[in-house]
Amino acid sequence: MPNIIKSYVRGVDALNKFTGLVTMHLIFLMIGLLLYSSISRTIFDTPINSVVTISQFLMSAYYLLGGGYSMQQDAHVRMDLFYSRWSPRGQAGADAFTSIFLVFYLVVLLIGAISSTVYTIEVGQKTRTLIQYPLAPIKVIMTLGVVLMLLQATATFFKDLAKARGVTL
Repeated sequence: MPNIIKSYVRGVDALNKFTGLVTMHLIFLMIGLLLYSSISRTIFDTPINSVVTISQFLMSAYYLLGGGYSMQQDAHVRMDLFYSRWSPRGQAGADAFTSIFLVFYLVVLLIGAISSTVYTIEVGQKTRTLIQYPLAPIKVIMTLGVVLMLLQATATFFKDLAKARGVTL
């Protein structure tokens, strides 16, 4: 494999690893927020109206930004009918082939995410809750998550292609 592809794969892997490791800590923020809300409501009898909305935003950021990292760690669910019986090179070839469809899907998803984000920013779209939070930040995070997943899918494609050819990347 050319050095530019090796550098691309290493760079994308490092970016998604950093993003995933930072993002995984959002779950603790969400747990703390929900715990504080529960204590506030039951002990102090002062409910916090916006906790569910903020928790939904945090959970969305958690799984959208963590997608590339979970793909890198091979933590996604895989339908395994024949796959486990194949050689590692055969598995890599099948993964490289199916990555083409994943990249196509992610490109279509990215087009939709960009369109949705631009619309949200132009219109100033807000949540339909008591406190109307702007939706632009979560839409930007959504788009960034799709970009990270697309970058990781192409990096994984190159790794699988190299493995299928018997080359180490």
